[in-house]
Amino acid sequence: MELNYKFKDVTLFQTAMTHTSYANEHRGSHLHHNERLEFLGDSVLGFVTADYLFTHYPDLPEGELTKLRAAVVCEGALCEIARELGIPEQIRLGHGEETGGGRGRPSILADATEALLGAIFLDGGIEPARAFVLRFIPKKVELALAGGAFKDYKTILQEIVQKNKQETLEYRLAGQSGPDHDKRFTMELLLNSNVFASGTGRSKKEAEQMAAKKALEMMGEA
Repeated sequence: MELNYKFKDVTLFQTAMTHTSYANEHRGSHLHHNERLEFLGDSVLGFVTADYLFTHYPDLPEGELTKLRAAVVCEGALCEIARELGIPEQIRLGHGEETGGGRGRPSILADATEALLGAIFLDGGIEPARAFVLRFIPKKVELALAGGAFKDYKTILQEIVQKNKQETLEYRLAGQSGPDHDKRFTMELLLNSNVFASGTGRSKKEAEQMAAKKALEMMGEA
């Protein structure tokens, strides 16, 4: 794993790579799982990314900055970072999670990436944590601005639907899971009151975007 960072307290790294399923199967070892570190890392990631965007894109209004930040710190982006770092090979999973394909599950990889960032912050402070984030975020920002992840799928779909005045478009919450600090939301997209597509994300807004993206793909518009 190429972290470009050497831990003073290696147990922080080990904890960051420990999924709840593994800790639960090894209760006698007094192992800690990575959820608290993930909570911390999520906040550090948001701060460093917001600071980078605010500094480097002075002409972008608040709404655009918010969309751009969401695009570059979403689950998919964090999962890509995890794979680039080799995190899938480092995560400690319980037997059930392992056999169930957990080592490749995007939510587990994204959470472990945030936990790793939280561990770096605790171990070395904000500057090493900032350096870690800035290894990846600038490139993802460039890609997003080039038209990849920065597409506002909801707006694109809304414009298509508005052309046909007989169609109505709405979103509704279909379900949510996970602890309070790591919720996953599923939103359904309804066309003319019928479920047409659904999407999942770390916020209702992200889930709506994923549902709209799926709908556009189904319509051949993505």
